[in-house]
Amino acid sequence: IEFARLNLTRTVMSKRKLLRLVEEGHVSGWDDPRMPTLSGLRRRGYTPESIRNFCERIGISKKDSTVDIAFLEHCVREDLNRRAPRVMAVLRPLRVVLENYPEDRVEELEAVNNPEDEAMGTRKVPFSKVLYIERDDFMEEPPKKFYRLAPGREVRLRYAYYVKCNDVIKDENTGQVVELRCTYDPETRGGWAPDGRKVKATLHWVSARHALSAEVRLYDHLFASDHPEEAADGTDFGSVLNPDSLETLTDCKLEPSLESAKPGDRLQFERLGYFCVDPLDSRPGRLVFNRTVTLRDTWAKIRKAGKK
Repeated sequence: IEFARLNLTRTVMSKRKLLRLVEEGHVSGWDDPRMPTLSGLRRRGYTPESIRNFCERIGISKKDSTVDIAFLEHCVREDLNRRAPRVMAVLRPLRVVLENYPEDRVEELEAVNNPEDEAMGTRKVPFSKVLYIERDDFMEEPPKKFYRLAPGREVRLRYAYYVKCNDVIKDENTGQVVELRCTYDPETRGGWAPDGRKVKATLHWVSARHALSAEVRLYDHLFASDHPEEAADGTDFGSVLNPDSLETLTDCKLEPSLESAKPGDRLQFERLGYFCVDPLDSRPGRLVFNRTVTLRDTWAKIRKAGKK
């Protein structure tokens, strides 16, 4: 009995074509995290359990068929949601100064390691006057349905306090926002207001004084087409390679608990996705993380829908 080859969207499974990708330098090797090889999936952070679960759920077939890669991503999300510790990391940092917070004060706030597994316990994260938040979490002129930080708006900082943006500092030459001047409400420690007022967004953050710097590699699908082997007549499958399949960020800021992260460790960066410590390039003092898979992002879906 012969069974058909498993095919996935957004990639190729032919060894001949995978070899071409390696030889022509489109990927770094057979273990490139974008490759559909076991070594590539391992380096990207896929667990053996998620791959076995995927194979069991799709079954086997005698006829050629193609499985949406989104289902494989669903399986690894499902598995890592149960087992991956949560941490806070800021990939595109924007400096925030809390003007009414004491200069030399540092608080240790309690953070949950995994809400899906109480046995994983809690950890302490430092909080201080100067923080980093994601640049995407601030807009000077926010459109409708953008509930994150904006001038005059109050949001919750995860595990910490309510903060309000009062002033925006820009680079004199480029006009780019480089710093936010905010105030915090000391009565809202833990993220709740005693007067019952509500906020519509919760942001993750990292204390600037205690932050670790790291390189983060954001991997996406290798091909822009769902079916790259069915390229239009007269064109080669290489013509539909995704030019944005890898974005490298070199000055990300991470909470200090990650100083002890080891190659192969899998984590959830809160609100961002699941990441793995690169087993080849990461070393003490120079951490490198590979994105395994994203989380679902409500705002990204709204923006995408608005472009249609």
